[in-house]
Amino acid sequence: MASYVDVKTNDPIIELGPGTGPVTQALLARGIAPKRLFLVEYEHRFCHLLSERYPGVNIIQGDAYSLRDTLRGKIEGRPATVVSSLPLLVRPERDRVELLHQAFELMGNDGLFIQFTYGLTKSPMPLHAHSLDGAYVGKGSAPILLNIPPARVWRYRKAGHAGQPSV
Repeated sequence: MASYVDVKTNDPIIELGPGTGPVTQALLARGIAPKRLFLVEYEHRFCHLLSERYPGVNIIQGDAYSLRDTLRGKIEGRPATVVSSLPLLVRPERDRVELLHQAFELMGNDGLFIQFTYGLTKSPMPLHAHSLDGAYVGKGSAPILLNIPPARVWRYRKAGHAGQPSV
């Protein structure tokens, strides 16, 4: 997941559902400055653990599915990327598409939404999800078979914008 994040920009990176922080650790190891990372975690205990493990990282306790409200007044500038480990496949499709829409409202048209999922064949977002503001397209990685259970990383972009993955 971290390998898809552009380290050349200084724009904020949002991580959804960091849990105990394995993706956070990978992002920091990739060279993302702690002050650029904004972790949105629902569980208070995980927030406390993350603050101990990753000093300097911005930790926000809140609901990722209300991303707009959760981040209101807490982040400056447009995030470049949203990295998510949320278990999206357990949520209704409309919730997933709304999350994607809110993420792109924050990031702008050239943003990148990266999603980890245990679904081997099914994209956690519709591959051509539509919102009031346009369409999103997704591309999945090859299955990560060494992960148990096997998983994939999906990347979503706004249709017709820079860096759009081919489908």
